[in-house]
Amino acid sequence: MNKRYLLGVGLALFLGAQAQAQTEIIDKIIQEETENSQLKQIGHELMDGIGPRLVGSPQMQQAHDWAVEKYKGWGIEARNEPWGEWRGWERGITHIDMVAPWTKSLTGQQLAWSPASPAGGAQGEVIILPDLADEAAFSAWLPSVKGKYVMISAPQVSGRPDYNWEEFATEESFEKMKEERTASTNAWNERLQKTGKGRRELPVALEEAGALGIITSYWSQGFGANKIFSAYTKKVPTVDLSLEDYGLLFRLAESGSKPEINLNAQSKENGMVPTFNTIAEIKGSEKPDEYVVLSAHFDSWDGGTGATDNGTGTIMMMEVMRVLKKVYPNPKRTILVGHWGSEEQGLNGSRAFVEDHPEMMPKIQAVFNQDNGTGRIVNISGQGFVHSYEYLGRWMNQVPREITKDIQTTFPGNPGGGGSDYASFVAAGVPAFSLGSLNWSYFNYTWHTNLDTYDKIVFDDVQNNVIMAAIMVYLASEEEGQVSREVRIPTGRNGEPTEWPAMRSPTRKGGLD
Repeated sequence: MNKRYLLGVGLALFLGAQAQAQTEIIDKIIQEETENSQLKQIGHELMDGIGPRLVGSPQMQQAHDWAVEKYKGWGIEARNEPWGEWRGWERGITHIDMVAPWTKSLTGQQLAWSPASPAGGAQGEVIILPDLADEAAFSAWLPSVKGKYVMISAPQVSGRPDYNWEEFATEESFEKMKEERTASTNAWNERLQKTGKGRRELPVALEEAGALGIITSYWSQGFGANKIFSAYTKKVPTVDLSLEDYGLLFRLAESGSKPEINLNAQSKENGMVPTFNTIAEIKGSEKPDEYVVLSAHFDSWDGGTGATDNGTGTIMMMEVMRVLKKVYPNPKRTILVGHWGSEEQGLNGSRAFVEDHPEMMPKIQAVFNQDNGTGRIVNISGQGFVHSYEYLGRWMNQVPREITKDIQTTFPGNPGGGGSDYASFVAAGVPAFSLGSLNWSYFNYTWHTNLDTYDKIVFDDVQNNVIMAAIMVYLASEEEGQVSREVRIPTGRNGEPTEWPAMRSPTRKGGLD
């Protein structure tokens, strides 16, 4: 029997044993998540117990501290890593009542970083921003807003989403509504332009003239859903009203009924407060200075409780870490998870991490980011990394087919310049991938809206995502060498080569303007 034959048999036995060991770990991952998932409890503690996580708010700090303790309870090292500071603001109550021409409690809330009402609130007439001739006419009209609330958003022609019209309306009626809506929107935009003020400057001009507050309505094109962003006023409250109640006030004011409201919006300024990323690690046993990174932004807007943006990404990554710690406690490479702060204001937390840890970037095997909602993963792009199809394909092939069967892949794809935190790593040349999820009416109903709450989470889909990510992280950790970082420079619309996305510094002192 020759030595070459013996070596071949030995190699085959070794590879067979290695494959068997991998299969056993993968089976354990699936079993642990299927039989002992903690997603619902983690989600309840985060979304219901702590609530929304606006950067600079007490809830954001509470969430960071909670996550560190949660990881430590699972035997995982964790820390809060400072990266900057932000304007501290604490949301209080918002009570909005129409008191004339009849009485009704209205549905709405103050925008983030809104100044407070006087103690107990303030009552005043509601008026509409008029259609004035030009900037001079606007300046002449401004003194008339003193002691009044001013409506500055366009009224909606219909409070029914398009899909509702498509189901029930005649084609002619639907087309007529869309034409009216376009004309109304264009007319309102022209009305705003004639003031000579931008969307940031107009509320400030109104409050400087003595307005009691600003009333807006940012409908999200779905029943009951409004997007809740930030106020631009510095002294008086800005509130967002539901489409229905905004329309009621608008029509009453337009018809000369002089509606009045009592608005009591309370909030608290807390000065500049430190901002953090929560980092947790399972140390590598063979290559501790090489990394596989799990990524999800921790902050949210605060109209709802940040459930699908990005509570689901957060609890998914926490659960992946819990499962891996239990079934794969001694990984080959260090497995690190980053829960980033202030993604919503420009990927600030992840950009800070990339900027603050340049020595780590060449040693990251792969980054897996999840952000866009509660649905099962259905698309992955190679982000311009030429050979990503090879290693991602191998890893995905180990995931149960019932989980991956609907995933669309694009290889090598183009590098993402923004959108979520994976882009911070792509700009540094790190193979970083967005695990894009099924829509579940995300953009209409939960993205940055008042309806982004625990009840919108589809736990079966998130559980599938946990299994997939845990298997891929495990295999990335076990990979023999580092994966290829060769990139394809993207081409523009004209077919000419463009540039790889540039690294950008974070805003490290924010919320001041």
